[in-house]
Amino acid sequence: MSKNIKVTKESNTGLNKEFYDPSRGKSMTRGEFVEEIKNGKYPDYHVLDLEGKKIPRSNPDNSKRNNLG
Repeated sequence: MSKNIKVTKESNTGLNKEFYDPSRGKSMTRGEFVEEIKNGKYPDYHVLDLEGKKIPRSNPDNSKRNNLG
């Protein structure tokens, strides 16, 4: 799976809340995306636990073009 996930909704504070995977035609909430990552469906991503919130993150590389946003 490539790093092509798009953020489609953010909170007032900038927290990514909803995502879209164009390769699968699938919209996901943050919780759904986190579960998919944990289940190994998105190997280019990992989950960060930040102040009790599970945050999807793309794995680091040298490109800024493929960051979530």
